[in-house]
Amino acid sequence: MTAPLRRRFPLSIRSFLPAALIALATAFAAAPAHADPCEDIAKQLAGQIDGLKVNFSAANITYLTHPAAKELSLGCRGKDYSIELFAKTDRKMKPEFFNLVGSATALVFTVPKDDAATGTSRCLKRMGILRGNTITMRYRRLNLECTRNKTEASITVRRGKNE
Repeated sequence: MTAPLRRRFPLSIRSFLPAALIALATAFAAAPAHADPCEDIAKQLAGQIDGLKVNFSAANITYLTHPAAKELSLGCRGKDYSIELFAKTDRKMKPEFFNLVGSATALVFTVPKDDAATGTSRCLKRMGILRGNTITMRYRRLNLECTRNKTEASITVRRGKNE
């Protein structure tokens, strides 16, 4: 049989023990939650690109909205990539879409805006009768994949895990 608390611990420890437990519990309760880096990047994009809004996050993908794009998302930590930007629009692309994709690529992948706009527009403009409906290219350490069908065109910009 164990001795009561009074006999095992002296008076100074008995008075200190409850206070220490309460302090420890409040320290863990007040610890800030670690935000997803993907959500942080999405918030930066929303702050720097006019008309861009953060919709919601699910399964390491943050969905965004913008008037120039039908779909827009930012993915983090996939099997083969560290970060990915996906954008979809009508088959007949408008200059606002090129500007949106170039700006978002520059901010997400920290490359100069001119280089990002050049690479993304090159990929999107190469699709056609001669080269086909799917273009895969590499530009400034970014993997670009552009696809189109009868009604829509999309671009996926990725940076590999090892880069």
